[in-house]
Amino acid sequence: MDFSMNSVYSEKNNCWLITIEGEVDIFNSTEMKTKIIDLIEQKPIDVRIECKDLSYIDSTGLGAFIAVLKKTKEFEKSIYFQNLKPSLSKLFKITNLDKVFVIEGDQNE
Repeated sequence: MDFSMNSVYSEKNNCWLITIEGEVDIFNSTEMKTKIIDLIEQKPIDVRIECKDLSYIDSTGLGAFIAVLKKTKEFEKSIYFQNLKPSLSKLFKITNLDKVFVIEGDQNE
């Protein structure tokens, strides 16, 4: 499956709203990481990632999200994942990443 990412600044919530669709894997995780870090450096605010159309994350994708988290923490900000599919929610729980990222409204609820 393909990968796409869209981002917009939400003035109302003062955060980056990022929508990711498809798969985050070895082929696109570096590009995704670079784009999100560029946004954070441009405007250091919280990042909200909409995941309802995200179907897969491999280990390089998880590593990219951790790198982005480190950048947000430099500015004392957070990353929120919204609407994770059950399999991805389980991945975050198994790896204990649900303890370092804020997971909201996963599709199990």
